[in-house]
Parts: sequence; structure tokens; C-alpha cells
Amino acid sequence: MKIEILGSGCKKCTNLAAEVEQVATEMALEFSVEKVTDMAAILDYGVMSTPAIVINGAVITAGNVPSKTEIQQLLSDK
Repeated sequence: MKIEILGSGCKKCTNLAAEVEQVATEMALEFSVEKVTDMAAILDYGVMSTPAIVINGAVITAGNVPSKTEIQQLLSDK
């Protein structure tokens, strides 16, 4: 599973990346996490507000920081 965290590199984005990585590890998923800070790349996804989570090329959330429980649900749906 390829997980991308889209954002400017702000504290919210950094914390979200760490939380997603922690949850995926706890769930024993096979995954990679990439932080995308290039605004052109972020806009290519159609994301207008960050942070955003992209899983396997599909935007899952944008403009908010989901709770740990919500992250677990998002990852289990994929």
C-alpha cells in the first residue's frame, strides 16, 4: 500500500504522517509513506486544502486531520 501525505510540511502534516505510519505499523500492513510537499504535485491531485491522505493514488481525506480511529478505518477499507 502506498500512502502519501500531502502538505506544506507544517506541524499538522508532520504529525499526520507520523500517526498514519504508527497506525499502519500497528495494523501490520505492508506500506510505504511518502510526504509530498510540492504544491504542483498536490494540485495535480485536485487537493485545495491540506493536509491530505492519498492511498494508492486516490485522495482519501483533505483539509482535516482524522483521529487515530478514523485512520484505522480508512486503512482497513483499503
